[in-house]
Amino acid sequence: METNVISQQQSFSSRAVSAPQSGSVLSSDFETFLKMLTAQAQYQDPLEPIDSTQYASQLAQFSAVEQQVLSNDLLTALVGQMGGSDLSRLAGWVGMQARSDAPAMFDGQHIVLNPKPVAIADQAFLVVRDQEGKETQRIEIAVSDNPIEWTGKTGDGGQVPYAAYSFSVESFAAGKLVLSDTLETHAPIVEARNSGGQMELVLRGGQTVTPQQVTALRSGP
Repeated sequence: METNVISQQQSFSSRAVSAPQSGSVLSSDFETFLKMLTAQAQYQDPLEPIDSTQYASQLAQFSAVEQQVLSNDLLTALVGQMGGSDLSRLAGWVGMQARSDAPAMFDGQHIVLNPKPVAIADQAFLVVRDQEGKETQRIEIAVSDNPIEWTGKTGDGGQVPYAAYSFSVESFAAGKLVLSDTLETHAPIVEARNSGGQMELVLRGGQTVTPQQVTALRSGP
């Protein structure tokens, strides 16, 4: 059974995982503020002393800034906790198969592909590329959305090396390229991790994808 995960992706995003320490900064700023008020009182014009309401206004402004800084720190800490929650939820995906446009690991087993040539096409080709993006195979296929199996066999009866490959379908009409469409494949999820605040899923073979790149899940293996 395959589960569409588009609606779940919005809850996963890059998040900070640590909150800045601002207590010492606020303390230093408050001391500076007090020194400023003391200097104002010492050097004010005796004939035109500063109105006490001005002191009250400055204190109120400093208090507002202090509260804003503390609120920002609290929000940062909460966001970090939410990031950890996301990681816990992603852990439930480990062991399932994710559908994405990441390169697929070929280990001798057939890879099932779902081409979707454009309706106006009169010719279609499956294009296979290696990890460096170099085209390794170009195979003419039927202009149909029926699933096909890529066996890794070469034209001379050999087999491509075990490695990760990406797939696309090129649709032609009257000899002209109409569309090149990257195909998605399924791969087992072996790990969920937080990498620098970015949620990542590690697929069999070492490829990594973000939760946003996963368009469907199904039970393994």
